[in-house]
Amino acid sequence: MSIDAKPHTARAPLKPLDLALAELLAHAAPLAGTEAVSTFDADGRVLAQDLVSSLDVPALDNSSMDGYALRCADWADAHTPLQVKQRIPAGSSGHALVPGSAARIFTGAPIPQGADTVVMQEDCVATEAADGGLPGVRVQTQPKPGQWIRRRGEDVASGDVVLRHGERLSPASLGLAASIGFDKLQVAPRVRVALFSTGDELVMPGEVAPADMKPGAIYNSNRFFLRALLQRLGCTVTDLGIVPDRLDATVAALKGASQQHDLILTSGGVSVGEEDHIKPAVQALGELNLWQIAIKPGKPFAYGTVGAAHFIGLPGNPVSSFVTFMLLVRPFLLKLQGATRLAPESIAHRAHFNWTKADKRREFLRVRQDATGGLELFDNQSSGVLTSAVWGDGLVDNPAGQTIAHGDVVRFIPFSSLMS
Repeated sequence: MSIDAKPHTARAPLKPLDLALAELLAHAAPLAGTEAVSTFDADGRVLAQDLVSSLDVPALDNSSMDGYALRCADWADAHTPLQVKQRIPAGSSGHALVPGSAARIFTGAPIPQGADTVVMQEDCVATEAADGGLPGVRVQTQPKPGQWIRRRGEDVASGDVVLRHGERLSPASLGLAASIGFDKLQVAPRVRVALFSTGDELVMPGEVAPADMKPGAIYNSNRFFLRALLQRLGCTVTDLGIVPDRLDATVAALKGASQQHDLILTSGGVSVGEEDHIKPAVQALGELNLWQIAIKPGKPFAYGTVGAAHFIGLPGNPVSSFVTFMLLVRPFLLKLQGATRLAPESIAHRAHFNWTKADKRREFLRVRQDATGGLELFDNQSSGVLTSAVWGDGLVDNPAGQTIAHGDVVRFIPFSSLMS
């Protein structure tokens, strides 16, 4: 049975999303302990230490181009060559520049003493040595002091905190950590998540052919995208599959999962229908709060505890489950890892569509950017239409009671900021 099923009792008041998120995050104390991992393997992990540089980056003034190092004062004109008295590749060091000369220099090589500029090789013409003398170079453009020179410490100065505790590491972060000598990093532990679905109507792709599906049966799509989203957030996922619609089976699954996991995540099965056993099973083992959140899609949501483990129940409809995961579960998991940045990126964009039916709930509309930079709307915004999430590249966060006219500026949340 679906979490989206409507109860037959009096409806609870709708809870604003921001309030629901604040209440949810209040339960998310960062997990204890840290783990040392190779910098190679730390992508996506949450840093559990401040990284302080013990050196300047770059360590010396160096060239940002292949070319020639010289003194600006020694340049006369584009026709008068300077003698090239040394060659400085990256990884080596030259000697003090003789007045009236130039040094052939390569990207990353240290600037020789006395030089105050680098001219890229495209702006130079090399000349042959004559009568056993030295080769020369004619500089075709008047050099400017400091051009194409990377100064010592301009990227990182010794003593700088380059990455802070609570930052989620990206590929660029790993490169920065390596640039100051860190081959291992202290990171927050991975969140251990037990994932399962409920519902005898669910079947797995590959186990039943489409032609053999029984009436009312559906393939379990939620299990696939929830597992992928959890793994993208650095979680260790135990996939418990589909739990039968029986109270004893549900209690056993929850009890077992609570003993070795930080979070139990389910989709479907928290309605009051007689085949929905998640609610009484969680209540028998711990505590459960059922929230009706004022968002569309994704109104039903459950939070509780089973033993020492957190419990979150998502809606059964695919888009509802997808959206509520990104808006609520994602920041919850990040806080468990000690992350300091929980909110997704949002961008002001122009709507290239009309939305004439204002809803009493805050809406998250599936859209994508068109060729002109505006946002176009997927035609069918139903909570069961998963194709809208594949077609789109983000959500429009539309306040309750608000229509949208073509050309209005709206708040756009890219999927790229929600799925990483």
